[in-house]
Amino acid sequence: MAVSLKSPAQIAHIRESAQYVGRVLQAMGEAVEPGVSTGDLDDLAESLCREWGVVPAFKGMYGFPKAVCISVNEEVVHGIPSADRVLNEGDIVSTDFGIICNGFFGDAARTWAVGQVSDEARQLMDVTRESLDRAIAQCVPGKRIGDIGHAVQSFVEPAGYSVVRDYVGHGIGRKLHEDPQVPNYGRPGRGERIKAGMVVALEPMICCGGAEVVTLEDEWTVVTKDRRLSAHFEDTVAVTEDGPVVLSRLDGSHGGTP
Repeated sequence: MAVSLKSPAQIAHIRESAQYVGRVLQAMGEAVEPGVSTGDLDDLAESLCREWGVVPAFKGMYGFPKAVCISVNEEVVHGIPSADRVLNEGDIVSTDFGIICNGFFGDAARTWAVGQVSDEARQLMDVTRESLDRAIAQCVPGKRIGDIGHAVQSFVEPAGYSVVRDYVGHGIGRKLHEDPQVPNYGRPGRGERIKAGMVVALEPMICCGGAEVVTLEDEWTVVTKDRRLSAHFEDTVAVTEDGPVVLSRLDGSHGGTP
């Protein structure tokens, strides 16, 4: 599949969807506290989608049963929300969410602290968030996809963390997953050339321990093999002649951290 370059009008539609995603993620983050279940957070996301007349993109996609992928502690991605999974003080919880609005997708993820968390957990979240900003900063015309992954890998690995390699970022638009694939590791100057009009969902998944992951018996929830903590941050980003524009952040921010 060839990479689809988006027109300004199409980017505006993707931004609308991504802004809804940002608003839902913000609401879920404000609701995160000890005693709340992952099912409660999923219900909140669905209720907001109904209120705003938009469609939760993940529900039913590939058979996923819920609206939000909610992953706790050693869970990396694709955790299934449940009323039985109650958050405890010291947990970290990743909420990965997408919306369809006017035929276009938005996609983003955040990792939240549940009450007071350990220094290890806080540092992991900070490093993962920073690695996303560094990836975003590479989204300028003339660079290559390998520059994005290298920006993540070269930042987190020297700090003692590992990069999940089994799951990668992706193009986004009329489909949730479009070309190009965007790994969170790589060699600079390699891969597809970045062009204005590209829209990508960048999503580093970073671990305190090793990078190996396994899928649980529910056939969805992905966990670290060593059961060490993992964090996940994601944004939908448009490449423009003036640099990257982060479509899923409510402040409408440009750029990242070079």
